[in-house]
Amino acid sequence: MLEGMSERRVMEMNAESRRPWNDGTPATHDRGSAGETGIGAERVKTSGGGMRILCFFALIAVLAVLLNGLVNHGLRRIRTSKFGALNRVMSGEVNADVVINGSSRALDHYDPRVIQAVTGHRAYNIGMNASQTDFQLTVLKAYLDHNTKPRLVIQNLDLFSFVTTKRGEIYDPGYYMPYLWDKGMYDGLRQIDPAVWKWKHIPLYGYAVEDMRFTWLAGVLGFFGFNPREDYFEGFNPQYREWTADFDRFKKDRTAGVTYPIEEQGARDLAAIAGLCRERGVRIVFVYSPEFHEVQDLERNRGEIFGKFREIAGEYHVPLWDYSDAPMCLEQRYFYNSQHLNAEGAEVFSADLARRLRELNLEGM
Repeated sequence: MLEGMSERRVMEMNAESRRPWNDGTPATHDRGSAGETGIGAERVKTSGGGMRILCFFALIAVLAVLLNGLVNHGLRRIRTSKFGALNRVMSGEVNADVVINGSSRALDHYDPRVIQAVTGHRAYNIGMNASQTDFQLTVLKAYLDHNTKPRLVIQNLDLFSFVTTKRGEIYDPGYYMPYLWDKGMYDGLRQIDPAVWKWKHIPLYGYAVEDMRFTWLAGVLGFFGFNPREDYFEGFNPQYREWTADFDRFKKDRTAGVTYPIEEQGARDLAAIAGLCRERGVRIVFVYSPEFHEVQDLERNRGEIFGKFREIAGEYHVPLWDYSDAPMCLEQRYFYNSQHLNAEGAEVFSADLARRLRELNLEGM
């Protein structure tokens, strides 16, 4: 039978019989098919890996948004301490007759409980630690936007009232992050520091990068109903502290005294506070609360600063009450450092201030 076949055909049949498989498909087609299958599998594998990476980062983004929302919601749920005080302001629960605005000296010096007991009018303290006048303007706007109009705003003054907040120096930023939904609060903060947009629009950025106090942890606890110990009373934070050695170190390091800048923007900010009250139909009083008498000898441009206070007060017809010469300024026991009253000093000062407030006839405002 092989005799009738050509030599070439016999060689092809022998080669075919030696293949490890033989399903009748030509060898050339097998090789081509195997090559195409390998390329397709590699493409599917690459595509699948990219999709898994994309899904992973999408999951991280979703978790960051959810956690950021949880922390913000938790902080807004807190009913005690500093978050509780600010939450009442932002939710419109205060509606006081007398509102105290300013820095830590306002926060520590004005006891609304004493003011209410003497005047019969509810008072509330919105002073903020380490806040400059530009930020105090933002806080006062937020209060007026969310609460009924008060009869009187007391604006506390400091020798650093004309110093503006520098970029990146907003104190305790985690305190304000839960309220960036409020346009007034957000716009005010962003005007001080344009980078604030990251706090609002990049989930967890503010808490992870800007907040060094682990505020997010308080937010998580607040979400589950845990509240810190109460140490704020109508916004007032009493300081049960005795005189420290801070002032002695301060004097030793500044034998030539200290000069506080008078920035034009800082002066405009204080004027803006007076203008805001006039615009809203709210009476305002400037008060320079007590400071320990020895520090006044170190304040080299004190007269110039008070001259600017009087200039702005005169322009907006605002009374200026200066407690620099009050008898209590001679008593170290009322202070815990040269600029801040302790709880006992705050009670004495608030009672004296409240007696002067009665003369303003708040009922007729």
